[in-house]
Amino acid sequence: MEAKLSPADRETYSWQLDVPGFGEAGQARLRGATALVSRVGGLGGPLAMSLAAAGIGRLVLAHGGPLREDDLNRQTLMAREWIGRPRAECAAETLRRFNPRVEVVPVAENVGEGNAARLVGEADIAFGCAPLFEERLLLNRECVRAGKPLVDCAMYAMEGRVLTVLPRRTPCLACLYPEVPPHWRRRFPVIGAVSAAVAQIGALEGIKLLAGLGGVAAGALLQFDAAAMTLDKIALAPRREGCAVCGDR
Repeated sequence: MEAKLSPADRETYSWQLDVPGFGEAGQARLRGATALVSRVGGLGGPLAMSLAAAGIGRLVLAHGGPLREDDLNRQTLMAREWIGRPRAECAAETLRRFNPRVEVVPVAENVGEGNAARLVGEADIAFGCAPLFEERLLLNRECVRAGKPLVDCAMYAMEGRVLTVLPRRTPCLACLYPEVPPHWRRRFPVIGAVSAAVAQIGALEGIKLLAGLGGVAAGALLQFDAAAMTLDKIALAPRREGCAVCGDR
Protein backbone atom coordinates (compact mmCIF):
# COMPACT_ATOMS: atom_id res chain seq x y z
CA MET A 1 0.00 0.00 0.00
CA GLU A 2 1.23 3.48 -0.84
CA ALA A 3 0.69 6.47 1.45
CA LYS A 4 0.44 10.06 0.36
CA LEU A 5 3.56 12.04 1.23
CA SER A 6 3.14 15.26 3.16
CA PRO A 7 5.36 18.35 2.65
CA ALA A 8 7.04 17.40 5.96
CA ASP A 9 7.76 13.92 4.60
CA ARG A 10 9.35 15.37 1.48
CA GLU A 11 11.56 17.60 3.62
CA THR A 12 12.60 14.90 6.10
CA TYR A 13 13.40 12.27 3.46
CA SER A 14 14.66 14.63 0.75
CA TRP A 15 18.14 13.13 0.65
CA GLN A 16 16.95 9.57 0.14
CA LEU A 17 14.38 10.64 -2.46
CA ASP A 18 17.41 11.28 -4.67
CA VAL A 19 18.55 7.64 -4.49
CA PRO A 20 18.24 6.21 -8.04
CA GLY A 21 15.21 3.95 -8.31
CA PHE A 22 13.76 5.10 -4.97
CA GLY A 23 12.12 8.49 -5.39
CA GLU A 24 8.68 9.50 -4.15
CA ALA A 25 7.08 6.24 -5.26
CA GLY A 26 9.45 4.18 -3.12
CA GLN A 27 9.04 6.53 -0.19
CA ALA A 28 5.25 6.35 -0.46
CA ARG A 29 5.36 2.54 -0.43
CA LEU A 30 7.60 2.60 2.63
CA ARG A 31 5.36 5.16 4.32
CA GLY A 32 2.35 2.87 3.82
CA ALA A 33 4.04 -0.26 5.17
CA THR A 34 3.92 -2.03 8.55
CA ALA A 35 6.92 -4.00 9.82
CA LEU A 36 7.00 -6.49 12.65
CA VAL A 37 10.32 -6.63 14.51
CA SER A 38 10.76 -9.69 16.69
CA ARG A 39 13.00 -8.50 19.56
CA VAL A 40 14.47 -5.00 19.81
CA GLY A 41 17.77 -5.85 21.46
CA GLY A 42 21.23 -5.63 19.94
CA LEU A 43 19.98 -6.59 16.48
CA GLY A 44 16.35 -5.52 16.39
CA GLY A 45 16.92 -2.17 18.08
CA PRO A 46 19.31 -0.67 15.48
CA LEU A 47 17.22 -2.29 12.74
CA ALA A 48 14.02 -0.66 14.02
CA MET A 49 15.80 2.69 14.31
CA SER A 50 16.92 2.50 10.67
CA LEU A 51 13.38 1.65 9.55
CA ALA A 52 12.07 4.64 11.50
CA ALA A 53 14.75 6.89 10.03
CA ALA A 54 13.85 5.73 6.53
CA GLY A 55 10.20 6.64 7.13
CA ILE A 56 8.32 3.38 7.49
CA GLY A 57 4.71 4.00 8.43
CA ARG A 58 4.20 1.57 11.32
CA LEU A 59 6.42 -0.55 13.54
CA VAL A 60 5.20 -3.42 15.71
CA LEU A 61 7.86 -4.26 18.32
CA ALA A 62 7.58 -7.65 20.04
CA HIS A 63 9.92 -8.11 23.00
CA GLY A 64 9.14 -9.48 26.44
CA GLY A 65 10.83 -8.80 29.74
CA PRO A 66 12.39 -5.85 31.54
CA LEU A 67 15.63 -4.05 30.72
CA ARG A 68 18.69 -5.36 32.59
CA GLU A 69 22.14 -3.94 33.22
CA ASP A 70 23.78 -6.57 31.01
CA ASP A 71 21.64 -5.49 28.02
CA LEU A 72 23.33 -2.13 27.78
CA ASN A 73 26.44 -3.09 25.81
CA ARG A 74 24.30 -3.51 22.70
CA GLN A 75 20.65 -2.43 23.12
CA THR A 76 20.96 1.12 21.82
CA LEU A 77 17.28 2.07 22.07
CA MET A 78 17.53 1.77 25.86
CA ALA A 79 18.82 4.02 28.65
CA ARG A 80 20.41 3.09 31.96
CA GLU A 81 17.74 4.89 33.99
CA TRP A 82 15.13 2.60 32.40
CA ILE A 83 16.51 -0.60 33.95
CA GLY A 84 13.53 -2.65 35.15
CA ARG A 85 11.10 -1.19 32.61
CA PRO A 86 9.60 -3.32 29.77
CA ARG A 87 12.00 -3.24 26.85
CA ALA A 88 9.28 -2.97 24.20
CA GLU A 89 7.99 0.22 25.84
CA CYS A 90 11.49 1.66 26.19
CA ALA A 91 12.21 1.03 22.52
CA ALA A 92 8.89 2.56 21.48
CA GLU A 93 9.59 5.70 23.53
CA THR A 94 12.99 6.20 21.87
CA LEU A 95 11.61 5.69 18.36
CA ARG A 96 8.67 8.04 18.92
CA ARG A 97 11.04 10.77 20.09
CA PHE A 98 13.22 10.22 17.06
CA ASN A 99 10.41 10.15 14.48
CA PRO A 100 6.97 11.02 15.84
CA ARG A 101 5.39 10.44 12.42
CA VAL A 102 6.03 6.69 12.67
CA GLU A 103 3.31 4.75 14.49
CA VAL A 104 5.03 2.49 17.02
CA VAL A 105 3.13 -0.38 18.67
CA PRO A 106 4.97 -2.04 21.57
CA VAL A 107 4.08 -5.64 22.38
CA ALA A 108 5.61 -6.68 25.71
CA GLU A 109 5.77 -10.34 24.68
CA ASN A 110 8.18 -12.43 22.66
CA VAL A 111 6.80 -14.05 19.53
CA GLY A 112 5.25 -17.38 20.53
CA GLU A 113 2.58 -19.85 19.54
CA GLY A 114 -0.12 -17.72 21.13
CA ASN A 115 0.57 -14.51 19.19
CA ALA A 116 2.71 -15.30 16.12
CA ALA A 117 -0.09 -15.63 13.56
CA ARG A 118 -1.81 -12.46 14.77
CA LEU A 119 1.39 -10.38 14.77
CA VAL A 120 2.46 -11.56 11.33
CA GLY A 121 -1.07 -10.91 10.07
CA GLU A 122 -0.76 -7.24 11.09
CA ALA A 123 2.45 -6.71 9.11
CA ASP A 124 3.59 -6.42 5.51
CA ILE A 125 7.05 -7.76 6.41
CA ALA A 126 8.67 -9.36 9.45
CA PHE A 127 12.20 -9.02 10.75
CA GLY A 128 13.40 -11.89 12.93
CA CYS A 129 16.04 -10.71 15.40
CA ALA A 130 15.53 -13.17 18.26
CA PRO A 131 18.45 -15.07 19.83
CA LEU A 132 16.48 -18.32 20.02
CA PHE A 133 16.06 -20.67 17.07
CA GLU A 134 12.64 -21.72 18.37
CA GLU A 135 11.37 -18.16 18.00
CA ARG A 136 13.04 -17.61 14.63
CA LEU A 137 11.65 -20.85 13.21
CA LEU A 138 8.17 -20.04 14.49
CA LEU A 139 8.24 -16.61 12.85
CA ASN A 140 9.49 -18.24 9.64
CA ARG A 141 6.60 -20.73 9.72
CA GLU A 142 3.95 -18.06 10.18
CA CYS A 143 5.42 -15.81 7.49
CA VAL A 144 5.38 -18.68 5.00
CA ARG A 145 1.81 -19.56 5.95
CA ALA A 146 0.71 -15.93 5.54
CA GLY A 147 2.76 -15.29 2.40
CA LYS A 148 4.63 -12.43 4.09
CA PRO A 149 8.34 -11.79 3.45
CA LEU A 150 10.77 -12.39 6.31
CA VAL A 151 14.24 -10.97 6.89
CA ASP A 152 15.93 -13.26 9.40
CA CYS A 153 18.98 -11.74 11.14
CA ALA A 154 21.41 -13.53 13.43
CA MET A 155 24.88 -13.03 14.89
CA TYR A 156 27.42 -14.80 17.08
CA ALA A 157 30.65 -13.23 18.33
CA MET A 158 32.21 -11.59 15.23
CA GLU A 159 29.94 -13.12 12.61
CA GLY A 160 26.45 -12.42 11.33
CA ARG A 161 23.99 -13.83 8.82
CA VAL A 162 20.97 -12.38 7.04
CA LEU A 163 18.45 -14.46 5.10
CA THR A 164 15.59 -12.91 3.12
CA VAL A 165 12.70 -15.33 2.69
CA LEU A 166 10.13 -14.81 -0.04
CA PRO A 167 7.49 -17.46 0.74
CA ARG A 168 7.13 -20.25 -1.84
CA ARG A 169 9.81 -18.59 -4.00
CA THR A 170 13.06 -18.89 -2.03
CA PRO A 171 14.38 -21.30 0.61
CA CYS A 172 12.96 -20.59 4.05
CA LEU A 173 14.80 -20.76 7.35
CA ALA A 174 13.51 -24.29 7.95
CA CYS A 175 15.11 -25.40 4.68
CA LEU A 176 18.47 -24.53 6.24
CA TYR A 177 17.61 -25.60 9.79
CA PRO A 178 14.90 -28.31 9.82
CA GLU A 179 15.39 -28.57 13.59
CA VAL A 180 16.83 -26.41 16.34
CA PRO A 181 20.61 -26.99 16.29
CA PRO A 182 21.70 -29.07 19.28
CA HIS A 183 23.56 -27.39 22.13
CA TRP A 184 22.43 -23.88 21.07
CA ARG A 185 22.65 -21.56 24.06
CA ARG A 186 20.52 -18.54 24.90
CA ARG A 187 23.61 -16.60 26.00
CA PHE A 188 26.45 -16.13 23.51
CA PRO A 189 29.28 -13.64 22.89
CA VAL A 190 28.12 -10.24 21.60
CA ILE A 191 29.86 -6.99 20.68
CA GLY A 192 27.22 -4.34 20.09
CA ALA A 193 28.90 -2.96 16.97
CA VAL A 194 28.70 -6.38 15.29
CA SER A 195 25.01 -6.67 16.11
CA ALA A 196 24.40 -3.19 14.72
CA ALA A 197 26.31 -3.92 11.51
CA VAL A 198 24.24 -7.05 10.85
CA ALA A 199 21.10 -5.08 11.68
CA GLN A 200 21.87 -2.52 8.97
CA ILE A 201 22.25 -5.26 6.36
CA GLY A 202 18.85 -6.64 7.38
CA ALA A 203 17.25 -3.19 7.40
CA LEU A 204 18.52 -2.50 3.89
CA GLU A 205 17.13 -5.79 2.61
CA GLY A 206 13.71 -4.88 4.02
CA ILE A 207 13.77 -1.30 2.78
CA LYS A 208 14.68 -2.41 -0.74
CA LEU A 209 11.93 -5.00 -0.70
CA LEU A 210 9.23 -2.64 0.59
CA ALA A 211 10.20 0.28 -1.62
CA GLY A 212 10.58 -1.82 -4.75
CA LEU A 213 14.19 -0.71 -5.07
CA GLY A 214 15.46 -4.08 -6.32
CA GLY A 215 18.68 -5.89 -5.55
CA VAL A 216 17.29 -8.01 -2.71
CA ALA A 217 19.45 -11.04 -1.97
CA ALA A 218 16.62 -13.51 -2.51
CA GLY A 219 17.78 -17.11 -2.62
CA ALA A 220 21.10 -16.26 -0.99
CA LEU A 221 22.59 -16.08 2.48
CA LEU A 222 24.49 -12.92 3.38
CA GLN A 223 27.37 -13.76 5.71
CA PHE A 224 29.29 -10.99 7.49
CA ASP A 225 32.65 -11.60 9.15
CA ALA A 226 33.64 -8.61 11.28
CA ALA A 227 37.06 -10.09 12.13
CA ALA A 228 38.05 -10.36 8.46
CA MET A 229 35.73 -7.48 7.45
CA THR A 230 34.14 -9.42 4.62
CA LEU A 231 30.59 -9.78 3.36
CA ASP A 232 29.84 -12.89 1.31
CA LYS A 233 26.72 -13.62 -0.70
CA ILE A 234 26.29 -17.38 -0.68
CA ALA A 235 23.90 -18.83 -3.26
CA LEU A 236 21.52 -21.38 -1.76
CA ALA A 237 20.05 -24.49 -3.27
CA PRO A 238 16.36 -24.27 -4.23
CA ARG A 239 13.74 -24.83 -1.57
CA ARG A 240 14.41 -28.11 0.19
CA GLU A 241 12.22 -30.90 -1.04
CA GLY A 242 10.11 -32.12 1.82
CA CYS A 243 10.58 -29.01 3.96
CA ALA A 244 7.87 -29.17 6.63
CA VAL A 245 7.25 -25.42 6.29
CA CYS A 246 7.56 -24.43 2.62
CA GLY A 247 7.80 -27.77 0.79
CA ASP A 248 5.21 -28.62 -1.81
CA ARG A 249 2.60 -31.00 -0.52
